[in-house]
Amino acid sequence: MKASSLFYKVAPMSSSNNAGPHSTLILLHGRGTDENDLLGLASSFDSRLLIVSIRAPYRFPYGGYMWFDLDEKNGVNVDQLIEGCDALIRCLDDVQQKHPVDSKRVFLFGFSMGAMISLTVSLSNPNRFKGVVAHSGLLLQKNKLKYQWNNLDGISFFIAHGTYDPIVPVEFSRQAHQRLIEAKADVIYHEYPIQHTISEESLNDAANWLRAKI
Repeated sequence: MKASSLFYKVAPMSSSNNAGPHSTLILLHGRGTDENDLLGLASSFDSRLLIVSIRAPYRFPYGGYMWFDLDEKNGVNVDQLIEGCDALIRCLDDVQQKHPVDSKRVFLFGFSMGAMISLTVSLSNPNRFKGVVAHSGLLLQKNKLKYQWNNLDGISFFIAHGTYDPIVPVEFSRQAHQRLIEAKADVIYHEYPIQHTISEESLNDAANWLRAKI
């Protein structure tokens, strides 16, 4: 099943920032929500950023959307995962055609399943992104995924996770961090005394990291 064209929303920018091209932040929500879930975070980020929140391609049976099917019995639907990444790249192309995006300064901010897709799409297409914030996610490692471990010189990673996360255990982000270190990637890792959520502290740390990378 191919993903349809992805729907997205662009956060308003102040009139003084309209010219562009702009460093751009792509927000990728978790399972069971939609593009509105992370859009409320826009005011926390640097005002120079063009912020785009994208809706995942597949409907989640219990409401909202998902980037791919994932369950305890069957694991990850790898075909959906790959198509979700392809759909995201196509959507990014569309955003760049219609909005003043600086194609050399595109960042991803993903939470939960959005963090999983952020890591997957960026490691598969590192030349397309300047940096990735992966909050409360994990690094999916499947044979079909073509990660470019030897081509990460131009991309940076900020990995964040709650120590008390009952949904996606913190150990998964620790493993992702270690794998990125082994690949000699530019990576920063933080843990926070929270569950499966974004805290004010973790958001501020991510926002400051992004500001330094713009």
